[in-house]
Amino acid sequence: LLQYYVRNDNMNDCLFYKILRPIVTGFVKIFFRPNIFGTENIPKEGRCILAGNHTSIFDPLLLMSSTKREIHFLAKNELWQGLKKIIFSNLGLIPVNRKIRDGNALHNAEKVLKNDLVIGIFPEGTTEKTGVMLKFKKGAVKMSSDTDSPIIPFVITGKYNIFKNNLTIKFLDKIYIKDDLVKENERLMNIISKERGN
Repeated sequence: LLQYYVRNDNMNDCLFYKILRPIVTGFVKIFFRPNIFGTENIPKEGRCILAGNHTSIFDPLLLMSSTKREIHFLAKNELWQGLKKIIFSNLGLIPVNRKIRDGNALHNAEKVLKNDLVIGIFPEGTTEKTGVMLKFKKGAVKMSSDTDSPIIPFVITGKYNIFKNNLTIKFLDKIYIKDDLVKENERLMNIISKERGN
């Protein structure tokens, strides 16, 4: 089964995402009560990349609940098994083989951006296990450079805890990527690390 955004000519029309988002938003707001800042930095239309630190498996749900824009997330291809394959495909997720430099995933993500849609990516590639931010992979800056798409950095702090409400996500000012991807990747990391406070 191909991804929904590949199968459907109208890439804005991901019905399952539209149905699921209000449910996800209600769940996140009731159980985690996040503080959300800087949503005005997310453009109301046009292509952009949301890129930030990865603290928990709940992070994609937090992003979904933070903006009405439909986000096409990059996610590990291990999720595409059994019935989950149907669910994740129809959410517009893009599978990534983390064991290789996955050019197919990059191509599909850039195809989404060229249709003026939104990509969501966690450049660490996995959730943080120790609370220390991991070194970023260059996928976000690469697709930004290739498609002239702005990156909207975001920073997640606090915990997903039903007894506390210290969970915060903050969207920062957009940045554009220049030619030196190594330096630009470091710049993105530094922006997020500085805002995060470590």
